[in-house]
Amino acid sequence: MSDSQADAAGDGVDVDFGADGLVPAVAQDADSGEVLMLAYVNEEALERTRETGRAHYYSRSREELWEKGATSGHTQAVEEVRVDCDADALLYLVDQTGGACHTGHRSCFHRTVDGDEVGERVFDPDAVYE
Repeated sequence: MSDSQADAAGDGVDVDFGADGLVPAVAQDADSGEVLMLAYVNEEALERTRETGRAHYYSRSREELWEKGATSGHTQAVEEVRVDCDADALLYLVDQTGGACHTGHRSCFHRTVDGDEVGERVFDPDAVYE
């Protein structure tokens, strides 16, 4: 196993974290199937997610591990982590509390490419991220 791979399930799948040590992770509502967000995960974020049952990601801009909802209270309880066929992307099946998007929307995918709003705003981000 190379330094860029990690065993994601004890004796399960080796996740290929690639040269930059990151894989994309899609968060999907476990009940409705709604796609909530996309973020990146490093080996430590995946380990913390599996240990705690709460979604952890890696911020490329801040270069740090973060727990979804630690600031906002809009958490993701992870029911299952799936890995794609190439072992280079993850799917977090989650129970979302509040909104997943920092803009206040339930999903980060709240508008069409034409700019039409199609998603629901569920909180005021100015009140949450003061």
